[in-house]
This record gives sequence, C-alpha cells and structure tokens, in this order.
Amino acid sequence: MPYTTGLITNTRATGTAASNVVVSVRNTSNASAMMIVEVFGVPYSMPALTPLYVTGYYVPAKSSDIREFFIGGNLAYEVQISSPFPLAEVVTSVYGLDEFGNLVTDQRVLQSELTQITALSIPI
Repeated sequence: MPYTTGLITNTRATGTAASNVVVSVRNTSNASAMMIVEVFGVPYSMPALTPLYVTGYYVPAKSSDIREFFIGGNLAYEVQISSPFPLAEVVTSVYGLDEFGNLVTDQRVLQSELTQITALSIPI
C-alpha cells in the first residue's frame, strides 16, 4: 500500500530548511519487507515535481532501516513510500535534517500522518 508525505515546504522563510530527508522503517513482522521509496523535489528554478531518488530495498524481519536522501536547494519535497508485501508489517517516519544533521521538527511526518495514495508516481 503506497503512502505520501504530500508536499513539504522547505524554505528558511517558514523555519529551518532541510538539506536531507531521513526515511526510517521498522519491520515488526516475521517476514522481510520490501520497501520502495521515491523522493521528489520542487526546484526554485522550475516549480514542477522532479524525481530525485527511486530506490527499493529489503528490511529483514524484526529489524529497522534508516536511509538519508539529499534534498537541499529545493523549494519543496515529497516522499512516497510503499511496501508491496502484504505479510510485512512496517511502520515508517520521515524527518528533515538541517545542514548540521539536526532534526527539522516542523518537517516530520509520522506513520499516522502519511496519506494513502492509489499508486506511486513512478511505477516500479
């Protein structure tokens, strides 16, 4: 089932801008979870959603995985996440990090705050 953070504004005018976004995944099931993560940016020069990263990886059973993606220099960004294996039970969160590695708490999206979508923007 795919989820999205929706567009997250990333400017200093409204707080601290993030230079990286962190996707944290916790697999609580007894089965491996395949995760698909798509990260999009909206550059200042062209206000259109631009794919920055498309990646797939496995999170072993009863474990976690934390990945970091560079999104600095974008007016806004969006993260889409999917775990196509229905047996896996995963919980995800997304946080912005500033240039010093500090959490940008205004840019946090917890599992309960993710919006369900019908499909990822870039089909895998």
